[in-house]
Amino acid sequence: MSLWGWVLLLVMACASATQDIAIDAYSIQLLDRKELGPGNGIRVTTYRIALIAAGGVFLAVGGVLGWSSTIAGAALLMAGSSLFLSLKLPQIVQPVHQTSDSLSRRVWASFAELFGSAGFVPVALFIVLFKLGDMALGPMIRPFWVDQEFSPVQIGIVPGTIGVVSTIVGALLGGMLTEKWGLYQAMWILGVAQAGSNLVYVLAAASSPSALLMYTASVVESLCGGLGTAPFLAFLMSICNKTFAASQYAILSALFGLTRVVAGSFSGIVTESIGYMAYFSLTVVLAFPAFLLLPFVKHWVAEHETK
Repeated sequence: MSLWGWVLLLVMACASATQDIAIDAYSIQLLDRKELGPGNGIRVTTYRIALIAAGGVFLAVGGVLGWSSTIAGAALLMAGSSLFLSLKLPQIVQPVHQTSDSLSRRVWASFAELFGSAGFVPVALFIVLFKLGDMALGPMIRPFWVDQEFSPVQIGIVPGTIGVVSTIVGALLGGMLTEKWGLYQAMWILGVAQAGSNLVYVLAAASSPSALLMYTASVVESLCGGLGTAPFLAFLMSICNKTFAASQYAILSALFGLTRVVAGSFSGIVTESIGYMAYFSLTVVLAFPAFLLLPFVKHWVAEHETK
C-alpha cells in the first residue's frame, strides 16, 4: 500500500472515532439515567447490525459490482442517512459557556473534574478490568474453531452470524434487566454471567471436537457478552457530566479500549504456550478481579445518581 493509502486509512479511523464520541456524547445528554440501560442495548444492537452490513452485505456486493462502485455506494448511503437522521434527531439545548473559556480550557476542566473526583482510581481500574476476561477470550475464538477443523462456512455462520445475533439478543435483554435491577446489581449479576460463559469454551477445549458443543459455546458466550456490555456502557455514561459528555466519555472509552489492546497483544502468545483449555480457564480468572472493585463502583453510582 502506498503512503497516501496509509494516510487515508488514518484519516478514516480518526473520523470514525470522532463520530463515535459525538454519538456517545449525544446519547449521554439525551437519555435520562433510567434510560441508559435500554438505550445501550439498542446502541449495541445497531452497531452489530452495521457490522453485519459492512462485513457481510457490502463484501458480497463488492464481489459482484466491484470495489469502486461498492465503496462509492456505501459512502453515499452513509452520507445520505447521516444527513437525513441528523435532521430528525431531537435537539438538545447546550449549556452556555463563558465566552472567556477556550475549548482547551473546557477540555482540561472536564478531565480535572473526572480525575479529581474521590475514588476515581479504583473506578478506572474497574473499567479496565471488567471486560478483561471477555476481551482475552475474543481473539482466540476463531483460531480455536480453525484448529478444531471446522469449515470456513461453519465459522462464518456460527461465530460470525449466529454469534452476532446472540450478542444483539443479550444486549437488548441486558438493557431491560439493567433498567429493572439498577446499574450496580446488573453489573454484578450480568458480569458474573459474562465471566462464567467462558467456561463453555473451557469444556469445548477439554472435549473431543463436537459441532453441538462448539455451537453452544458460541451462542452462550456471545449472549452473555451482550448481557454484560449493556450495564457496563450504561455505567460509563452515567458517571459522565452531561456538560462535558464528549471529552469525559472519550477518556473512559480509551480506558476500556486499553483492555482490548492488552488482551489482544498477548492472547496468541499465551495460548501457544499453555494451550487452549488452560488459556480459556485463565480468561475466567481474569474476569473476577473487577468484582473486588464493585463496592467503589457502588459508591460512584449512588453519588452520581444524586447529582
